[in-house]
Amino acid sequence: MSARRVIGHHLIIMLYGHWLPNDPRGSGSSDFIDEKFAPLGEIHHGRKPEHSQPSRGELRAFHARAEPLLNFPLIWMDEAKRQAASEALGEVVRGKKYTCWACAVLRNHAHLVIRIHRDDGVTMWEYFADSLRQRLRLRFPREISAHHPVVSARPYDVFLNTPHDVRTRIAYVQRNPVREGLPAQRYDFVTAYNDWPFHKKRPTKR
Repeated sequence: MSARRVIGHHLIIMLYGHWLPNDPRGSGSSDFIDEKFAPLGEIHHGRKPEHSQPSRGELRAFHARAEPLLNFPLIWMDEAKRQAASEALGEVVRGKKYTCWACAVLRNHAHLVIRIHRDDGVTMWEYFADSLRQRLRLRFPREISAHHPVVSARPYDVFLNTPHDVRTRIAYVQRNPVREGLPAQRYDFVTAYNDWPFHKKRPTKR
């Protein structure tokens, strides 16, 4: 199989303001949408290696400097918001007939592992982000104004090329809620991975 073949996507939907282009952990950005954040530090494209990751104290200090520069308040998803967000994501999966292999909704972001589709990864990300955005605005109007962007402006899409890539990402996504001290999550719109697209191949007889 060609190394360039894509069989799935790991989509990450980050809530507005929680992961800036010059986040000290690294980011998927290569430039600033708003230059006022530039004095906080340089952009490192891609996630930094483990030995270069900031300490919790350094990360808190960065966000303490960044938060006053935001145009809208930060949103944190409690249990009610996570429930609303998961409903919004599930409606997209069912409505667009996507195959979703994993999903996790956390306090400030959500993960989805999705099979390739006629829609490209960015298009799928935009459908999910728009659904989540509209649902949270509608369900929590006292906390989230109609003008609040809710989610980050930049899509985050990691291509998955092999069944190993898919299984690794599924395991990572499934671990995330527990790592954040949340209950394990199971959704009826998630389908167990069956080694697609090699699921119909039979082992060679000896």
